[in-house]
Amino acid sequence: MAIRFGTNPIAWSNDDLPELGGDTPLETCLAEASQAGFAGIEKGNKFPTDPAALVDLLGSFGLDFISGWYGAELRRRDAKAELAAMRPHLDLLKACHCEVMVFAETSGTVQGLMDVPVADRPVMAEADWPIFLDRINELGQRMADEGVRIAFHHHMGTVIEAGAEIDRLMEGTGPEVGLLLDTGHLTFAGEDPAAIARRWAHRVNHVHAKDVRPHVLSRARAERWSFLRSVVEGVYTVPGDGCVDFIEALNPLAEVGYRGWLVVEAEQDPAKAHPLTYARLGYRHLAAAAKEAGFQFEPSAESLAGHALRRPARTA
Repeated sequence: MAIRFGTNPIAWSNDDLPELGGDTPLETCLAEASQAGFAGIEKGNKFPTDPAALVDLLGSFGLDFISGWYGAELRRRDAKAELAAMRPHLDLLKACHCEVMVFAETSGTVQGLMDVPVADRPVMAEADWPIFLDRINELGQRMADEGVRIAFHHHMGTVIEAGAEIDRLMEGTGPEVGLLLDTGHLTFAGEDPAAIARRWAHRVNHVHAKDVRPHVLSRARAERWSFLRSVVEGVYTVPGDGCVDFIEALNPLAEVGYRGWLVVEAEQDPAKAHPLTYARLGYRHLAAAAKEAGFQFEPSAESLAGHALRRPARTA
């Protein structure tokens, strides 16, 4: 599959904070995602869970179904139990011909707690690592046998957040466990997305492209904000509106011939950051950066990739 550009509904309505965009109709999200130029979209909590209904609905807006988030608890249950827990979601992805599952280890996570600093996240005990790696290797093989591969999402507030944890995960697993490269979470965690991409480009099977506003990030760290408060205050934004160098982050992927989705995923308060406006800005910047990094992609995206990289005015 050639590289394609997609988005996530979190810019229109937030699954973790339903009050952000909770009254925005799903049809508005899908229509505006299509208007912005995206070819596909990831799952949100307003989406149908019947495969036929989901594909038909997205297709009516010219969108493909990319994948969807799954929060695992492999530190607490074995691979067989995890597979049983994810079965409805896995079957949905299979029925919709998705190639990857957005997969995070969320046991003990603080990502959804408004009053707990993200710095107080859980840390995996040394004795737990071999057990965890064995379980995720087994689960990755079982899922690959069913045609859907793990795209492991390192995430703020979880046990796999820092570069050293990503390295250990990748070093301790086989190719059935792919890496979701998220530029925003890496930057928030104090990592260089380009450095992680250089180390693990050959294992990356999905990309979330979001930018970070450095002045908000500085306050989040200094004042020990929770992850959710950081989101509400605007720590994340779309590509081109923050401090992430997307050309540098995408270069290693282009060099190894990455083929898959580049997904603009920037959770913001839609009352502060008009979703369609930011979706268009993010698409244009990401497409231009991808072209500069050396990617070749579908003609439908070529016109947008020709725009010069620029930084939009900050309104959130």
